[in-house]
Amino acid sequence: MTAPVIGVLALQGDVREHLTALAAAAAEAGPVRRPEELAEVDGLVIPGGESTTISKLAVLFGLMEPLRARVRAGMPVYGTCAGMIMLADKILDPRSGQETVGGIDMIVRRNAFGRQNESFEAAVEVKGVPGEPVEGVFIRAPWVESVGASAEVLAEHGGHIVAVRQGNALATSFHPELTGDHRVHRLFTDMVRAYRRGESL
Repeated sequence: MTAPVIGVLALQGDVREHLTALAAAAAEAGPVRRPEELAEVDGLVIPGGESTTISKLAVLFGLMEPLRARVRAGMPVYGTCAGMIMLADKILDPRSGQETVGGIDMIVRRNAFGRQNESFEAAVEVKGVPGEPVEGVFIRAPWVESVGASAEVLAEHGGHIVAVRQGNALATSFHPELTGDHRVHRLFTDMVRAYRRGESL
């Protein structure tokens, strides 16, 4: 079977690092900026950045509704940091006019771990990622306040939820794409492969 085609939402944020990590996880990766590009991919990564800006640009570029439709239809999607906020069904403290794609029954608090100068790294045990803990890079990171019954908690740090999965939607509050460890991207790539086969992982 050919490599899964995974897009990275390229409106704002650390797009290049995700493209590199996905290629290392044996995916065919490319940027997505327009609805017609979204229609061509098997799965999508929503990168870190500024969640309010990504939200507004997604609306401006006509991507918000197609994104919601594809996530509802089961397309695998992975959000890191701001991407986690975009996948939340509810934000605890949204900015004015901020929208989300939704897809995970969770309530997220923006910038919960502090400001830019309070960024840190920590070893995180992630369910479904074999081997040693993942090195989590937390940059103005959110955390998950609570999850609904259909969402599965994959990791916690400091008593807070930092990784969640619901069906084909995966989210982490940290940035695995910045570490050179591609195991989380490999997990997501495997989810996309299973989706293409009509299976669940």
